[in-house]
Amino acid sequence: MFHDLALTYADHAALFAGSVFLLGLLVGSFLNVVVFRLPVILDLEWRAQAAQLLGQPTTPRAPFNLVRPRSACPACHVQIAAWQNIPLVSWIVLRARCHACGARISARYPLVELATGAFSAWVAWHFGVSAATASALVVTWCLIALAAIDIDTQLLPDGITLPLMWAGLLASILIGPAARAPLPVSPADAIAGAAAGYLSLWLVFHAFRLITGKEGMGYGDFKLYAALGAWLGWRVLPLVILLAAASGALIGIAMIVLRGRDRAAPMPFGPYLAIAGWISMLYGKSLIDDYFQLAGIGR
Repeated sequence: MFHDLALTYADHAALFAGSVFLLGLLVGSFLNVVVFRLPVILDLEWRAQAAQLLGQPTTPRAPFNLVRPRSACPACHVQIAAWQNIPLVSWIVLRARCHACGARISARYPLVELATGAFSAWVAWHFGVSAATASALVVTWCLIALAAIDIDTQLLPDGITLPLMWAGLLASILIGPAARAPLPVSPADAIAGAAAGYLSLWLVFHAFRLITGKEGMGYGDFKLYAALGAWLGWRVLPLVILLAAASGALIGIAMIVLRGRDRAAPMPFGPYLAIAGWISMLYGKSLIDDYFQLAGIGR
């Protein structure tokens, strides 16, 4: 049955991409939960650890994780029914309002769902029915969650970056490199990529701090870059950092000019690494080849 389904999808790229789009919508709904709850979970854990170190009493609290309690309206705290939690559809049917109290529902929820569905379908269309698609979907979903969390909190949680890195290393061993796919890479490239990704930004961080006395980025950026190196290999890392720096500079300048953003205000770098990593995952090889061709350099 699964073999026949795989053959059907292989023969009908649009059907496969459409099915992955629907899967992406469901994953996007879960990512909304991750983006909202994971920083809260980390804060609660840090507070509990601090109280324990200081010898302060801790009060028991109700379970709070990615599953419990059930999702509820932040305004009236009425639990959200299943029919009110259908990706995209419920937001439209409810007209962006809570069914119980009429409080406005942020457009961010359907946007995350739509983005996850669209990027997932893009990956499926690009790689087809393959192990590369499964790998790229894992990377895509993690990058979306990390980018959104970093925008909100300027945090890149270890609970996502480190498993993403280890998954890339394990995929290089268990799946191995494919002939025409950029990921997974060989074990040697994955290990070199993870090490080069972490150490390169770690060195930049400390050099910047020695020169300016300020911290230019966080350790989460090192770990995310290492995770991208584990999946894509060390050869793609220069392209990733170049695209991330360029997009960050352009968007930063635009925000200063158009919105009057304070130049000294910290700006998360994780979203730009995520964007650059995703682009490099799909088009890195062709971009590098085009560069060498334009530069007249043989490879």
